[in-house]
Amino acid sequence: MTDMFKNRGLFGGFWKPKNPHSLEHLKYLYSVLSKNQTVTESNKSLLVETLRSIAEILIWGDQNDSSVFDFFLERNMLSFFLKIMDQKTGNNYVCVQLLQTLNILFENMRNETSIYYLLSNNHVNSIIIHKFDFSDEEVMAYFISFLKTLSFRLNKHTIHFFYNEHTHDFPLYTEAIKFFNHSESMVRIAVRTLSLNVYRVEDQAMLKFVTDKTAAPYFSNLVWFIGNHILDIDACVRNDADHQSLNKLKDLVAEHLDHLHYINDILCLNIESLNKVLSDHLLNRLFIPLYMYSLSRKSVSSVEELKPFVSPVVALFLLCQVFLIITHIPLVRLLAWIIVAGDTEVFTERGATLYVSSPKKKSRVKPSFMAPPETLDKLLEERIRGNRSDSEEETEDDVCNAGSISQLTLLPSPFHLPTPDSSEMPITDEEKLRLAGVSNFSLDDRPFLTALFQFLDHSDNDYIQLYALCLIYAMQINKGINKELLDSVLIHSVNADRLQAYNSILMEKYIKLVTAGCQYGSRVRLVTLELLIKSIKLMVVKDNKSILQDAHFAALEGAREDSTLILRNFYKSEEIFLDMFEDEYREMLKKPINVEFVMSDASLLLPPTGTPLTGIDFQKRLPCGEVERARKAIRTFFLLRDVSLTLQGLKETSLPLSSPDSCVKEGAVLDLNNSDLQAVTVEYKDGKKQRRFLVVDLLQIILVKPDQERLGCGVARYSGFLQDLEVTSDKDDSRCLHVTVHKPSSGSAKGTPTPLLSATFTFDDYIRCMAAKQRLTKGRAKARQKKMHMIARLLELPCNVGPACPSPPQNTLSNLRQDSRRNRLANVGASPSPRAGVSTPSPRNMASNYRPMFDASHRVPGSAAMLKPREKRPLQRRLSPRRDDVTRESASPTPSDGGIPMEAIPRRDEERLSRETMEEETSFEGPTWYVTSDDNDQQDGASTSQTDGSNTTRSLDTEYSESPRRKGSIQDV
Repeated sequence: MTDMFKNRGLFGGFWKPKNPHSLEHLKYLYSVLSKNQTVTESNKSLLVETLRSIAEILIWGDQNDSSVFDFFLERNMLSFFLKIMDQKTGNNYVCVQLLQTLNILFENMRNETSIYYLLSNNHVNSIIIHKFDFSDEEVMAYFISFLKTLSFRLNKHTIHFFYNEHTHDFPLYTEAIKFFNHSESMVRIAVRTLSLNVYRVEDQAMLKFVTDKTAAPYFSNLVWFIGNHILDIDACVRNDADHQSLNKLKDLVAEHLDHLHYINDILCLNIESLNKVLSDHLLNRLFIPLYMYSLSRKSVSSVEELKPFVSPVVALFLLCQVFLIITHIPLVRLLAWIIVAGDTEVFTERGATLYVSSPKKKSRVKPSFMAPPETLDKLLEERIRGNRSDSEEETEDDVCNAGSISQLTLLPSPFHLPTPDSSEMPITDEEKLRLAGVSNFSLDDRPFLTALFQFLDHSDNDYIQLYALCLIYAMQINKGINKELLDSVLIHSVNADRLQAYNSILMEKYIKLVTAGCQYGSRVRLVTLELLIKSIKLMVVKDNKSILQDAHFAALEGAREDSTLILRNFYKSEEIFLDMFEDEYREMLKKPINVEFVMSDASLLLPPTGTPLTGIDFQKRLPCGEVERARKAIRTFFLLRDVSLTLQGLKETSLPLSSPDSCVKEGAVLDLNNSDLQAVTVEYKDGKKQRRFLVVDLLQIILVKPDQERLGCGVARYSGFLQDLEVTSDKDDSRCLHVTVHKPSSGSAKGTPTPLLSATFTFDDYIRCMAAKQRLTKGRAKARQKKMHMIARLLELPCNVGPACPSPPQNTLSNLRQDSRRNRLANVGASPSPRAGVSTPSPRNMASNYRPMFDASHRVPGSAAMLKPREKRPLQRRLSPRRDDVTRESASPTPSDGGIPMEAIPRRDEERLSRETMEEETSFEGPTWYVTSDDNDQQDGASTSQTDGSNTTRSLDTEYSESPRRKGSIQDV
């Protein structure tokens, strides 16, 4: 009896089935809804749980059992949803769950037939137009999420469920765009996403409705909202010179960039009728009355004052973003034409008739930044219920009067769209005359271009110059701007086919700004220099050929020499200079400047600051401290060297200092015959042990495994640079060394970088362990010294780096103390009969000594050292090239020929000199060479002894270079 009732489904409405994923369970839920159609405090929770269960079982049935969805449609269960929503008595709690259920359904349904059934009967549109309580944030969030989910289901088949062509009703779109200016950013983003999904549907009737009935009201309110947002940015910039409201400014700038990307997405859909309406509102209500007027307000006095306006820095920032983000050809070409060749006529009614892209009677008004006449709700209601449309108001003459543009300038029409063969089309005689006369460039009757050039004049810092430069560069790289337009003012772009001449006025301003950036204490930031060099290359370099005039090239070479002199001031023998030099070059290659990303940084809108506490990147602020000044000098040197080589058509051959091609790589087979090898057991941090042979090369440490196929050969299993090596002895085991090879990283990197190798080397006995430590330590010092010599050659420094490097005098406490110490030592070591060949430091040299960036007392043995004042003493003998002579002299000083006893060297200097001499004499092993000829050995040995600053010590490299093949050399197989 019971089985019969269950088969007939009579018990489905009374008892809850055990299986939640079944048709019987849906029948039970239906009975619950039928009995609880009125929402009360007692059944709220039951209804919410019922709605959640319905969504779950419908999704299961869509993928497993179609009878479940059939029952849902047969019983018309969506009608219960509407009845629940229509109740006004505090049912927000149930409405939230209802909207969430609908959102889950439409987001997870996979069967198209099921989606069509859900959209039928117009229940979904009834839910959309329902008057929810949007004051409840949770209701608002789920409602806009539901609308966005529906928009992703739009296509040419489902559009008819939402848009009624006969009644001109499209609630999904019209209800959503009413929240375009909602206070919550999530809601605004959802509206933008939904509108784009609507515009992408290829349905002409729907697009005509959107254009005629909603485009003008929506875009006018959108442009007004964007303009007010810009005024908030300007107010924040004006009132926050101390970077106190930087986070707020970042949020405002990010929102503005989202608006521009949204506009660009609409324009890129290439819906011509929609683009015309949007472009007209942008030009007449935003770009011209706010951007262009603010740009030239101070330089143009004949124009009546328009309000509101923004600061020139903000105006330049806004124009930069337009050309960096928007690529719609008619819009960017027209705006560029106004900047390059426009005049004050653009602010008048007559000017509006010349540049408007779709001329209408109502459009021929003076451009102004003003609010729409009504709110979006009222404007949409008037348009949809009325019979007006934009297409009916258009005049028969829908073609822009391009000929009248020539009354303002002699340029071709900016509305000439490029064709695939436009570069091959013949030009008229008039255009040839115009192109022939471009060399006579003048800024007359170009108020906007004149204001832009004036902003490039360097005064104290590069605050406004950066954005003026970025605006020019953005127009150069925007592919929507025709090349003829920029060629007319001799500013070549990426679209230029060939370069004939360039704008000398602009180039001179560029060079002055570059030169200012290469001076000591310059307030020109690195980001400005990088942009300058990129723009210069676009103007004068094409196919590795430069058209730069000799005078301008000489000026740039002078700036490069200035940057070299500044960097000489920071050239030191301390280890950190070498690390910074290589790190900066690595970072420059690894992270080339991304103009769009850099210009989106809100911190650039505030005056330049030098403190790193603001969190601003080093390239975007002024240097703070000696270390950052050194980094800036290094990066400036790299930039100027790069542009110099590019203009000469040369390739970089000296950088990086460590060429990857000349280094031993893992897996390389090496000839180890007659080489210094030391057996070692390598124990890694994970406890893994390996038996290897240690080889110390000129620049690398190599761990070798014997080759089983070739006698006397080995396979490199690890290779790392000696300069990044750190060796420490084990306190408990005298046969062990702790070896760490650090990963090269930039000085601006956060945290401790992971080492490339961190292991314990165990040798056979104590003697071999100490010999290996000495070899590694000395090899590290020689590797760093070799690279310092390479840097010295790049900086055109003499081999003997003396204390008189050209640099600006530094009137600091540290410098004064050094001068005092040098003078004191010079007075102590003075003699009535100084020895020939020893000169007294001149006042000029004393004044030009650079101050050390770090403590110079801790030096690596074998590194390039500065000449010390003690070497100037006339009574100290330094003429013998033999090391044993120096030792003998220092051990037993003798009187001079005149019978006057020699003055003793101070005890502290004597101990240090003796210690250095002993370290050199006790080092008998020579460096291991990798495929090096004898001539190169002799040159390297001579260079090493010459850089040490004296002839008292002969390099071990020279001693071992006499034989055809030295012990310890490596030959690549």
